[in-house]
Amino acid sequence: MIIDIYNHFLPKRFFDLLPDLVPGHVVLKAFPRLTTLWDIDARLRLLDRYGDYQQVLSLANPPLELLAGPERTPELARIANDGLAELCRLHPDRFPAFIASMPMNNVEACLVEMDRAVGTLGARGIQVFTNVANKPLSAPEFRPIFRRAAALDVPVWIHPIRGPNFPDYADEAGSEAEIWFTFGWPYETTAAVTRLIYSGIYDELPDLKIVTHHMGGMIPYYAGKIGLGFSQIFFGTTDRNPAAEQAGLKKKPVDYYRMLYADTALNGNIAATRCGHAFFDTAHCLFATDAPFDAEQGHALIGGTVEAVGALEIAAAEIERIRSGNARALLRL
Repeated sequence: MIIDIYNHFLPKRFFDLLPDLVPGHVVLKAFPRLTTLWDIDARLRLLDRYGDYQQVLSLANPPLELLAGPERTPELARIANDGLAELCRLHPDRFPAFIASMPMNNVEACLVEMDRAVGTLGARGIQVFTNVANKPLSAPEFRPIFRRAAALDVPVWIHPIRGPNFPDYADEAGSEAEIWFTFGWPYETTAAVTRLIYSGIYDELPDLKIVTHHMGGMIPYYAGKIGLGFSQIFFGTTDRNPAAEQAGLKKKPVDYYRMLYADTALNGNIAATRCGHAFFDTAHCLFATDAPFDAEQGHALIGGTVEAVGALEIAAAEIERIRSGNARALLRL
């Protein structure tokens, strides 16, 4: 059994709204080519190739707050979440659960939709993006959303978002060579959770569960730098980080990073999967593919991730925890 906790689908009613919401946007040319993203029959045929394999559905980007203003996004969230919930109801053997989308530019509406999506529709978590129309998730205005997630005991999925309008250098107008995507997205994830950690969110909400996409972004691969801050080099000691002290953190920074959950959506790269697992350990690793975003309608990501997780040099029981056991526990499936 495999439970894929981070992949994406656009319910048809929501998909059909995009041309009016974002006329001229690149997704209007790109997404129709990826039929497994919005055609449920195509998606089911894809899943049929992988036997006892299930997906926990979440909406694809763009974030709702980039589609409409705060007066419209609550309606969009309801349409998206109703659509995903209906797919779970119709195909429970393939889609055991979904993750609710949030109208993050309307915090009060978020709280209402969280209660509805979790309490009425059966959502097992919420999805937010690494910035809310360029605002950090650590901003005080968004803290009620994390508090409500902790109170409901549902995880928060954090998805990276950054476009080509983010320049690679300060004196340029945009990004080149798709750096905004290839390296900008892992940076976005890392920056977002670092800001959350230094805002004291885990000291305030120690039971909060955060799921990071793409194995925590840059975190596993720069774990050594987490333990050696810039100010620490000159004004601290090996065991004393002045920046963490100034933030009032109760633990070493690296201890908070290890509280995060990380998914295996690394495009099937075996070495990267091993590195991520070495940092987060089996208990905090969850199988995910980011399907269907590849040139083979999702086949390459699913097949590659199955291979990469299977290549981990750990006991079979641990591999099974990553494939499905941890998801069952975390999402209460």
